[in-house]
This record gives sequence, C-alpha cells and structure tokens, in this order.
Amino acid sequence: MSPAVRFNTTEPPFHFRQGSRPLLISMPHVGTHVPPALAARLTDEAQGVPDTDWHLERLYDFADALGASVLVATHSRYVIDLNRPPDGASLYPGQSVTGLCPVDTFDDTPLYRDPADHPTEAEIAARRDAIWHPYHAKLAEELARLKAQHGVAALWDAHSIRSVLPRFFEGRLPDLNLGTADGASCDPALAAQLLTIGREATGYTAVLNGRFKGGHITRQHGKPAQGIHAVQLEMTQASYMMERQPFDYLPDVAAGIQPTVRRMLDAVLAFVERR
Repeated sequence: MSPAVRFNTTEPPFHFRQGSRPLLISMPHVGTHVPPALAARLTDEAQGVPDTDWHLERLYDFADALGASVLVATHSRYVIDLNRPPDGASLYPGQSVTGLCPVDTFDDTPLYRDPADHPTEAEIAARRDAIWHPYHAKLAEELARLKAQHGVAALWDAHSIRSVLPRFFEGRLPDLNLGTADGASCDPALAAQLLTIGREATGYTAVLNGRFKGGHITRQHGKPAQGIHAVQLEMTQASYMMERQPFDYLPDVAAGIQPTVRRMLDAVLAFVERR
C-alpha cells in the first residue's frame, strides 16, 4: 500500500436511538463493517472479524422498553477501536493490549497479510476523523442532553469477550466484569449495588475493577462529581453465545444472564433518578 493511500468508508460511523430516561447504552465493539479496500489487505481470519462483541443488541433487546438511549458502532474494531484513547496510549501499561488501529488479533495473530500494509499515521488520522471522533462527539452530546434534561446521566458501556484469552488474562475470566476506573467514573455506592446484583446471580461470577476496569469511554466520560456516572460491563461471551465460529447467539443460554443485566440497568436508573 502506498503511504499516500487514505481511508474511505461509505457506512455511517454509528446508529443511534434516543430514549426518554437518563441512561445511554454504548456498544463500541459490535460493529462488523470493514471497507472493501481495507478488507482486501486483511488475512482470511481477520476478514471474519472474530474479535467482535457479537449480538449485544440482541442481548440488550430490552433497552428501548427501558427508555434508554442506544449508541451502536458500525465499523469493526479492526478499523478503529472506539474504546481506546485517540493518541493510542495504552489503557493498561505493562500488559498486552491491542491498539487504536490494531495490527493483531486477540490470539496475537497478524491482521494484515503484509506488514507493509499496516496503516500509516495519515490513514490512522483519517479513520479517527471518519469514525472515532463522530462516535465520541455523539456520546458526549447525548450525555450533555440527558444531564440538561434530567440533572443527571448514566453511561453503560456494553462489551463482551471470550471467557478464555491467554494473551490478556490467565485462566477463565469472571462472567460479569464491572469497571468504574477504580471508582473514578461512578459513585462507589452504585458500583457496590451492581456488584451485589452480579454476585447474586446463580451460576455466574462477578468482579469489580478486576482485569477490566473500563476503557477510554468509561474513563473519559464518567464524571460522578458532575452527575454523570459511567460503568463498563465486560461479559463473557460463553454467558450468552458460542465463543467460536459461527458465533451463534444461544437464546436458552442468554435467558439465564439477561435478567441480571436488566436488573443492573434498573438499578442504575433507580440510582440516578433519585438524585
């Protein structure tokens, strides 16, 4: 690829539905779109975008009934990772992570057929302008609208990941990984309520600020002193779907965890609406 090649996409950076209550659900890693010119540079494995947060819209299909606003990414995290800082700084210094515009998979295999096709700084900037900035601008705009209308706002950053990923953690990940940036993005009392709900879920495990403490979205937008509470939930995909190809949604399995997720979001709304 010539260094002069830039990035182009015909897809919008996100889909958005506005709700009626002070809650925004963000899904930054559900997107699967890779523009054809970029897809041609990726390996056969990478073209299947296996590291997607699959089926979260279906798992959270109660969001509209809850009155939540919903912001959903369209592009794959292989194009640009919306939960990374715009400068690409590591969220977990000293630990293995993937970058703003990744060049490897979660299994530490190459994304690109040829290392010469890795994105240049100019291409990264173009991806950032086309996708990252609009997503974060919409996120900030909606939180500001909710805060202005309700006096408070809550941000729920929804994620999922394979339960076993040696690159990132040892053993099996807990099922419900709540992150509040070690207490900086959310009132500790709300975080404690959410952890209790997770621990009360029979057959599941839960942790607060463990391996996953919340990414850039949680850390950037959570401002509890200003009435904006942000929480990330990183769920194991085994809790609701097949973790390997064809990555099918498993309704009978999902039915076990979905009420707990709904209960958590009910608790978030109850907390902020009585402020």
